[in-house]
Amino acid sequence: MDQTQAHNYLLNKPQTKVEQPFGEGVDVYKVAGKMFATLTLRAIDDGEPMWQMNLKCDPDEAQALRDIFSAVLPGYHMDKRLWNTIILDGSIPKGEVERMMDNSYLLVVAKLTKAKQQELLTQLEQR
Repeated sequence: MDQTQAHNYLLNKPQTKVEQPFGEGVDVYKVAGKMFATLTLRAIDDGEPMWQMNLKCDPDEAQALRDIFSAVLPGYHMDKRLWNTIILDGSIPKGEVERMMDNSYLLVVAKLTKAKQQELLTQLEQR
């Protein structure tokens, strides 16, 4: 999965908006004003710049994903217990990256009011 595919997949989530509150070059994806993903180009360990995403994650799953995939790191500039950084280097299967994006979105939706949750989940099912 490349940055364009990731961007389009994230924006396809119901009521998702993209902003740049941290400055140009850091896209922040929000649902109901709550962040669930970031997408940016950044050099890892002084190497070649690569596209990366920060995604919210269940703490136990976050560690398991880091153990399985070398391209999954503790969340860059985030709560490392609840966020992972995913390097879009092609080493993680597209379906797995999509699952991680889905889970991040759903974790944020789960913290919204019941009415807002129902509205978003209904829209999600219709897609």
